[in-house]
Amino acid sequence: MARSLCPGAWLRKPCYLQARFSYVRMKYLFFSWLVVFVGSWIIYVQYSTYTELCRGKDCKKIICDKYKTGVIDGPACNSLCVTETLYFGKCLSTKPNNQAKLGDQGNLSELVNLILTVADGDKDGQVSLGEAKSAWALLQLNEFLLMVILQDKEHTPKLMGFCGDLYVMESVEYTSLYGISLPWVIELFIPSGFRRSMDQLFTPSWPRKAKIAIGLLEFVEDVFHGPYGNFLMCDTSAKNLGYNDKYDLKMVDMRKIVPETNLKELIKDRHCESDLDCVYGTDCRTSCDQSTMKCTSEVIQPNLAKACQLLKDYLLRGAPVEIHEELEKQLYSCIALKVTANQMEMEHSLILNNLKTLLWKKISYTNDS
Repeated sequence: MARSLCPGAWLRKPCYLQARFSYVRMKYLFFSWLVVFVGSWIIYVQYSTYTELCRGKDCKKIICDKYKTGVIDGPACNSLCVTETLYFGKCLSTKPNNQAKLGDQGNLSELVNLILTVADGDKDGQVSLGEAKSAWALLQLNEFLLMVILQDKEHTPKLMGFCGDLYVMESVEYTSLYGISLPWVIELFIPSGFRRSMDQLFTPSWPRKAKIAIGLLEFVEDVFHGPYGNFLMCDTSAKNLGYNDKYDLKMVDMRKIVPETNLKELIKDRHCESDLDCVYGTDCRTSCDQSTMKCTSEVIQPNLAKACQLLKDYLLRGAPVEIHEELEKQLYSCIALKVTANQMEMEHSLILNNLKTLLWKKISYTNDS
C-alpha cells in the first residue's frame, strides 16, 4: 500500500503551515544575515578610512623627526616635540588634500609682509630656512591663509603656533552651530532628515542664537571684498561653525572658504551637461553654458544668501512673536540674493544691515545674550 507523507486529511494543513513557517524563517534569517553583513562592511570601510587618515602618533613622529634634523621649525615645535605639552586630541576630519594656491590677491605686497611676520615664529626679525619651509607648506592650505589674513577679526580662531605643516589654533568650546555629538557608528544609521529635526532641539536660547547669528553675518562681511580680495564660502554647514562660552561665533573649519580668483580658475572650462556639474564643495555653484558645454566662472549665490539659508530654521524656531513675521521676510529676501542681480552689492549691504539691526534691537537688553 502506498504511503503518504501526510497521511490523513487532518494532517495536510499542519504540514503546509510547517513548510510555510520554515520558508518564512529562512527568508528572515537570510535578510538578517544580509543586513549584518552590509552593516559590518560599511563600519569596516568607515573605520579603515578613519584610522588611515587620523594617525596622530604617526604624524607627530614625522613632524618631530623633521624638526630635530632642522628641516622645519616653528613656535609650536618645542611644545610638541620637546616638552610634549602639546598633544593630539580628537580627530575632527578625515578629508585629505585640502590645498589651494595663493592666487592673485589685492594688496599682494602687504599680504607678503603679513605672511613673513607670521613665518618669523621666534620673532628674531629673521625667517630661518626651517621657518620658511613650514610657512610655505602651510600656505597651501586655505584655512591657514585665511587665519593669517583675518587674524585680527573676532570670529576667526586665533593662530597659536605652527610646526611644519601642523598649525595650532585656539580651542572652541562648542564645535557645531547646533545639535548633539554622536559616535560616528550611530551617525551611519540616522536618516539625514530626522537628524536635522533632532539637531534643532539641541540649541541655545533664542537670544543667544540671535547673537551667534549676528556673528555669522559679521564674518560674511569680513570675507566679502576685503583688502586681500573676495573669499567664497563653499560649505556653509552647521558643523563648520561653533561658538565660545560667551556665545560669540567662531569658525571651526574654514578649509572650504576659498579665494574667488582660485575658484574661477578651478571651475571655468570644466565640461558639463547641466548646472549640477558646476559645483565646488557643496555650496559654490556656477551655471553650465549649453552652447559650449563648459562651466561659467561666475558663482550664482553670494555668501550672505547661503548664510541666511543656514540660519532660517535656526532663527525662526522660537523667535519672539512680535518679530517673527519681519524676520522671516528678511531671511527669505536674503536667500533670494543672486550675484548676477543689478546693484547686488548695495542690496547685499542693505539686507545684511537690516538683519543685524533687527536682531540687535531684540536682544540688546536681555541677560541671555
